[in-house]
Amino acid sequence: QVQLTESGGGSAQAGESLKLSCAVSGSLLSIGTMGWYRQAPGKERELAATITNGGTTKYADSVKGRFTISRDIGGNTVLLQMDSLKAEDTGVYYCNVYVNITYGILRNYWGQGTQVTVSS
Repeated sequence: QVQLTESGGGSAQAGESLKLSCAVSGSLLSIGTMGWYRQAPGKERELAATITNGGTTKYADSVKGRFTISRDIGGNTVLLQMDSLKAEDTGVYYCNVYVNITYGILRNYWGQGTQVTVSS
């Protein structure tokens, strides 16, 4: 069983920073691409940022230059540093991870979501 444990988030004023963390644990062979998605009220879930196990990153245009995604040395935790926050960054942020359960079996997992609220 694979578990994703999210932490961080909360409330901030526009221009401030927040940091999200997502730790992967359980029975697995390896971890592939990790990422963060977000869903604003009344909108569909969208990609915020992803990072491959080789360190290649991808960002939504709306967060480029303000958000930084990274993985810890062990590769089991993905971080999202969010700087210069804007009111439009408000939403529920979900961790997403591709996990090799065993040889030849790749599964995708979602975290439970963490609320980020930015007031202007």
